Amino acid sequence: MRYPLRYAAYEWIKEKKSATDDDLLEALNKNGSRCSPDEMDKLLMQLEILGLITIRWVSKEKRRIEVVEKPAEETRVPRVNE
Repeated sequence: MRYPLRYAAYEWIKEKKSATDDDLLEALNKNGSRCSPDEMDKLLMQLEILGLITIRWVSKEKRRIEVVEKPAEETRVPRVNE
C-alpha cells in the first residue's frame, strides 16, 4: 500500500517548518514518488483548505510554504453567575 502523497508532503513540511515549492517538489520526487507540479498544487491546496499550512508568494514563480502553528489552548475557568 502506498503512503498518500499529501501526508508525505505534510510530514516533510512539518519537519522543515517552512520551505519553497521547488524544494518540496524536489523532495517528493527524490523520495521515489513521481509528482508533477500540477499534482503538488492540488495537494498543497488540500492542505491549505484543511488549515495545516499557509502559502505565500515570494516572487512571481516561487511560493513559501509554512506549517500553521496552533497556539496551546488556554484552560478556561467557568464563570459563576452572581
